[in-house]
Amino acid sequence: MLTVLSGKSRPDTGIPGECTMPDKKLKVMILAERFYPEEFIINDLAAKWSEKDFEIDVLTQAPSYPFGKIFKGYSNKLFSRDQWKNINILRFFTITGYKESLFLKLLNYFSFALVGSIVALFIGRKYDRVFVYHVGPLTLAIPAVVIGKIYKKDVTIWTQDVWPDSVYAYGFRKRKFLSAILDGFVSFVYRNCDRIFVSCEGFRQKITPYAPCKPVYHFPNWPVIPQGVESDSKRIKLSDKFNFTFAGNVGKVQNLENVVRGFSMASAKNENIQLNIIGDGSNLENLKEIIDAEKISNVVFWGRRNQQEMPAYFNASDVMVISLNDAPIFTLTVPSKFQSYLAAGKPIFCIMNGEVRRIVEQYQTGLCAAPGDLKGIMEVFLEFYSLRSGGLQSFVKNSRILLDSIYDRGKIVDSMTNLIIDGRLP
Repeated sequence: MLTVLSGKSRPDTGIPGECTMPDKKLKVMILAERFYPEEFIINDLAAKWSEKDFEIDVLTQAPSYPFGKIFKGYSNKLFSRDQWKNINILRFFTITGYKESLFLKLLNYFSFALVGSIVALFIGRKYDRVFVYHVGPLTLAIPAVVIGKIYKKDVTIWTQDVWPDSVYAYGFRKRKFLSAILDGFVSFVYRNCDRIFVSCEGFRQKITPYAPCKPVYHFPNWPVIPQGVESDSKRIKLSDKFNFTFAGNVGKVQNLENVVRGFSMASAKNENIQLNIIGDGSNLENLKEIIDAEKISNVVFWGRRNQQEMPAYFNASDVMVISLNDAPIFTLTVPSKFQSYLAAGKPIFCIMNGEVRRIVEQYQTGLCAAPGDLKGIMEVFLEFYSLRSGGLQSFVKNSRILLDSIYDRGKIVDSMTNLIIDGRLP
């Protein structure tokens, strides 16, 4: 059974879901490589905490994700400030161009750790709590560790990516020397946090050996796009065909080469289906080349769209596709798009092994295929089409049950808040 929360201890502190606020405003620093206007769930959490009368400062970089270029209306200054929803955002410079260069990407990671630590030395004393939103490099947590050790502040990390497994999954070879360095670094970071939140239950088994005495709590991501929210743009139409849609990062780990090849086999048997790919990423051009070279038809690229536009695309789709490579770390991962798909009220085509497949099959929210099984992928595309006249509604109903029981934003945020305030669950 999938659980919303878990940890080493769960003392009874009152009514479940009730959040006890401190007598004075709690000053919280959120450390995040990415923040508004970049589209990540930390924006929503910070806004909710601001509504709860926390005094929130966010230490982050100039916004540049995912294109590696500074957003229009922002400048890449050494240091700048702005505000969003009563949240003070403290920004320092970003090393741009990381989309095309691994060297620049790594340099940006180390730049964040170094400059963030320098800033933290000057401002860290004034905060009551430090909260790390860990998506991407774990090196971003170094400024929080600096504040925790020097000023004895309470530090919490919410881990969305497991190191060092993510490093190896993205192509770095597991050499003895590299492994020793990464293992030591990961242990250093987690041992210097007061508590660890994980977005996927499976991450617990990976993290606990690095910091066996630290409490680990499972707090999954909630839907980024709430059910029923419409975009400001007009309703769109993808096609007159039966529409499958993948939305999100188009990277090497998303396994989209196998998805489009399985779709090609299905499309050859049934021309009434279309695969829509919404998003951008490092593997996009390679994917387009495969489609052109292999003459794969009925695949449409819509480019990157912002969150406000996505409900219209979801509503116009018949089935949502989620896919990752079959690397060990990804069998533990629940990508945040999964919850957004559930909230959109659409059946899910899961082309993954591990945790997401288990959830989809247990709660019967869609159909699944193995990432490397092209024939199986083809067969599921065709099976979904065969259910178009009424067999899809049970998937939608089960998605709502799963959302209400596991991914309820209010319950998750209240429990996280109690732990941030006094280290206890409600």
